[in-house]
Amino acid sequence: MKAAHPNQRRLRARGGIIVLVVLLGVLALAFFRAQVVRQSTWALQSDSNRLRVLQVPAPRGTIFDRYGRIIADNVPSYSVSLFPSAPDSVRAALDRLAPVLELDEDRKGRLMEAFLADRRQPLLVKGNLSGEELASVAEMRARVPGLFLETRPRRRYIHGESLGHVIGYVSEVSAAELESPRFSEYERGMIIGKDGLERQYEEALQGTTGVRYVEVDAVGRVVGSFEGHAAAPALPGEDLTLSLDLELQDFIHRNWPEGMRGAAVALDVEDGGVLALYSAPSFDPSHFVGGISSERWEELNRNDALLNRATNEWYPPASTWKLATAAIALEAGVLDPEENMPVPCTGAFRFQNRTARCHNPAGHGHQNLAQAVANSCNVYFYQVGIRVGLDRLLEEATALGFGEPCGIDLPSERSPRFPESRDWWQRTHNYRPFENEVMSLAIGQGPNDQTVLRMAQFYLGLARGGDAPPPTLRRPDPGEEIPPAWELDLDQHSADALLASLAEVTASGTAARSTLEHFDLIGKTGTAQHSVPGAPSHAWFAGMAGPFGERPEIVVVVLVEAGESGSGVAAPAAARAADFHLRARHGIPQDSLRTRRDWEEAGVPPTWYWERQAARASGATGPQED
Repeated sequence: MKAAHPNQRRLRARGGIIVLVVLLGVLALAFFRAQVVRQSTWALQSDSNRLRVLQVPAPRGTIFDRYGRIIADNVPSYSVSLFPSAPDSVRAALDRLAPVLELDEDRKGRLMEAFLADRRQPLLVKGNLSGEELASVAEMRARVPGLFLETRPRRRYIHGESLGHVIGYVSEVSAAELESPRFSEYERGMIIGKDGLERQYEEALQGTTGVRYVEVDAVGRVVGSFEGHAAAPALPGEDLTLSLDLELQDFIHRNWPEGMRGAAVALDVEDGGVLALYSAPSFDPSHFVGGISSERWEELNRNDALLNRATNEWYPPASTWKLATAAIALEAGVLDPEENMPVPCTGAFRFQNRTARCHNPAGHGHQNLAQAVANSCNVYFYQVGIRVGLDRLLEEATALGFGEPCGIDLPSERSPRFPESRDWWQRTHNYRPFENEVMSLAIGQGPNDQTVLRMAQFYLGLARGGDAPPPTLRRPDPGEEIPPAWELDLDQHSADALLASLAEVTASGTAARSTLEHFDLIGKTGTAQHSVPGAPSHAWFAGMAGPFGERPEIVVVVLVEAGESGSGVAAPAAARAADFHLRARHGIPQDSLRTRRDWEEAGVPPTWYWERQAARASGATGPQED
């Protein structure tokens, strides 16, 4: 075989070298591209395979009462979630967790619906795990891919049922809420306010969600926290300070007439702030934290416990509204507080072929304003209403807000019902009203349905001499001014006359047994007909209290459904609440004997009451029932 010429061998060697260099260059370029140019891409893909992004829930803002006492705060708790994966895998994981976490078929179905609606975020299976649940789930982590435990802030409500309707409750944001503009930036699994102040101030209380990373293995099991990547810390929500007096709220709850439905509102005369707002029956917002059971939810709805009777229920105001009639008449200049009505009360009164009766069949005779309020005489106020006239009464009462909500800072408030003009009868009942319709309206009956909060705001105006700001739960910032919601154009004499008439009610009238030893309580009782025929009447008391000889400091209105007697049920409850608050404010020791009734039922003579009566002007009448 002939050997290749040396030149040919050199050419072949040179060609081989060139090919080798080209191949090595291609490999070098590929290496450079992979290791340098696309380094971040491969690193990101690697991280995405082993890292999972988790939201870090922010602690909600703490809620304080006016004295800095905690109403709602946060405590740490454990929750269990599942990373997104195939639907069959998630369903299998839920089946394994069901016996441990007591997940029924309905709950598992709702969890699957939530997962299928958004597969990007981890699925929160259950929060607020008990110690036994936590231990059991921790043992299952190796057998359930995608399962992880984390610490979350849990909302804590320290005072239970006493604050249910004020605070509201929190729960997981729903799919429907996520589609609304208000929650467009929220993510599935976030806890939001559902009612009460939690809902009203949701954006401020919520805070800013943080981000952290966890490392997982090939099958999705969490193997530890990853600290190499920057994480955004959660920022707590803003704190909220209320006008509420927490101890007064608790006192009203503890001393509410057992088994009775109703509501109580207490307002600070100085700024209109809500000192207490209570509705019975109530609910414990703690039951909603982490998810409420279907049995408890059905029970709350069956008992109508979620209805806020202070702001969202109608009641005929009855005799408590007589002060509104008197205030309008004084403002219009058609009533002199010292004069007697032309027709004495004989138990009934006739006007335009209509006969209307007084609660006292024997009548009260001739009376001035203070006597008529003390005796709750209907005949007197029939005549006052006729003097004002139907059109003017409708116009002035509407201007005082008796047909509009008060504007309290809660998510919902029912508008009272009151005709704004004669057209109301035409629209509602298809007839034009006669002038004698004013008789029912003048005594708080007829098409006149008010909320407890609305009546409290009106009496706040009386206590302040003729103007009332909107009631607020959030305490105003220092220097923040709240303009009046409405004003009465009353001179000092007329304003004093209204308060003097209320003083007669507790001095010698229908609420004489609710008089307090240390403070001056004045107000008006009322007994309103129940909407259910034959049912007991509702009991009202609307009044105010403060040191003797000084301006009132607190307004209290109490409504007890089917309580029958304003003087027997509502007035004592309101008096005790006012006494509790004022004793604390003025440094007087608390005592179980608060009202004259308490002293008498304990067998202790209320000598202070009789001494006070002896100092009064002669001619006072004895207590009446209303």
